[in-house]
Amino acid sequence: MSHAWMPSSPCGAKCVHGRDNRVRFVTLAARWALVAAVLLVFPLLMAARFLPVRARRAVAASGARALLFAVGIRLDAPSTSTSTSTSTSGTRPTTDGRGTLIVANHVSWTDILVLAALFPARFVARGDILAWPVLGTIARLVRVVPIDRARLRSLPSTVDTVAQLLREGSTVVVFPEGTTWCGTAFGSFRPAMFQAAIDSGAQVLPVAISYVGEGGVPSTATAFVGDESMGSSLDGIIGTRGVSARVDVSEVVPNTDRRTMALASHRAVHRRDHDLLEVAMSRSGYPGRRYGTSTRRVSGPRRHHPDAARSDRGDDGRLLVGR
Repeated sequence: MSHAWMPSSPCGAKCVHGRDNRVRFVTLAARWALVAAVLLVFPLLMAARFLPVRARRAVAASGARALLFAVGIRLDAPSTSTSTSTSTSGTRPTTDGRGTLIVANHVSWTDILVLAALFPARFVARGDILAWPVLGTIARLVRVVPIDRARLRSLPSTVDTVAQLLREGSTVVVFPEGTTWCGTAFGSFRPAMFQAAIDSGAQVLPVAISYVGEGGVPSTATAFVGDESMGSSLDGIIGTRGVSARVDVSEVVPNTDRRTMALASHRAVHRRDHDLLEVAMSRSGYPGRRYGTSTRRVSGPRRHHPDAARSDRGDDGRLLVGR
């Protein structure tokens, strides 16, 4: 089922490219061995639930970094705007006691690992992610705020929960696009969770996640879209050569009304996507047309790939609904 509060993405298997740039067999075997080792250790991490908050988040960050390394994704140092109040190390937003609502684009399940490795934050996530292998363990360590997608009436209470966390000075991560996109197309930012920042007086920090292959060319190899299963996605990522995750932290968005904040955050995040794609397409013949330059409104889906049938996959990356 797809509706305004739970959008479906047109991205599918035809959007995913770059996985044919395969690693050698020895590297592939080593990565699978590392993944197996990490998976064996992960159950032991649950003991970290009884540690103080700072120690628990450090364990979660270490686990996320370990899994990213195992699957072959290099995590580049975050790029930070000079006027933002986020530390350039990317480890913790520095505020005056207010909480921080981090709003990010959404490409893959690996986004959670990337942000968990960099920010000591809590995530708003679909409730059933707690039952997922590996990600479920990290979700419990960072004490995910679950949202019941089958009961949309629960959304206001989730917003209230996030607002209270922000009042307490916490950092909370949300994905306002509401579903995963391939990385060369994107959806609008849903305004719902921005209300939590308004109610709490928290700052809103747009964060752009992008994945690139060898030569700095944008890659959709990590995209978790369409009907792909978690196992297929993991297999494709592990076998791909030279994938890096980049995180760009924008300036804090002024606290006004939720729709204006959603629009400003959307522009901040996807302006960086636009710049990256422009450079890549001009020098490497990357397929697809360029993003338009108008920023007067949040646009609908823009595609740089063949049209794909809309999907309502049961295990997709929808981590946040909007209103």
